[in-house]
Amino acid sequence: MMQRMSEPTEPRRPIELCCLLRARPGLEAEMTAYEDRVLALVPEHGGELLSRAIGDGADGHPHEVHTYRFPLQASLDAYLADPRRTALTAERDRVVESTVLFPVRIA
Repeated sequence: MMQRMSEPTEPRRPIELCCLLRARPGLEAEMTAYEDRVLALVPEHGGELLSRAIGDGADGHPHEVHTYRFPLQASLDAYLADPRRTALTAERDRVVESTVLFPVRIA
């Protein structure tokens, strides 16, 4: 009996994201400290922080802008569900006023 070759599959594209973060007034340094902690977990889930820009949040601009790449949705999901990250939810709610996370294509 001849074994049938499987059809080639399209390679999966990595998941690329941009995140805009605004700190609660007066808690900018605390938000950056929170982000330092959770961003350290990204590589453990196969992700990569491609860039992190920290500004002053003046004129309604974000305090931080991040770009990430994760190899698979499962990698991103594992990062988001990491118990070390979720244990910091109260701290996140205390220091982060808003987060906008959206997919991008990094050129």
